[in-house]
Amino acid sequence: MSSTPPVPGSARSAAVVQAEIHALLQSTGGWLWGPTRERYEQLRDEWIAAVREEMTTAA
Repeated sequence: MSSTPPVPGSARSAAVVQAEIHALLQSTGGWLWGPTRERYEQLRDEWIAAVREEMTTAA
């Protein structure tokens, strides 16, 4: 699991971020506390941005 936030302009695909979210949730049994919760929120925000970027690119 990557611990560094993404650099603006070098976004990963939504599928890659979604896979990392899935792995995080599996590794914690679905419990998100403290740093794990923070990481989930970072990934969620990155996923939203990636989906928006992919939608803009497709249009």
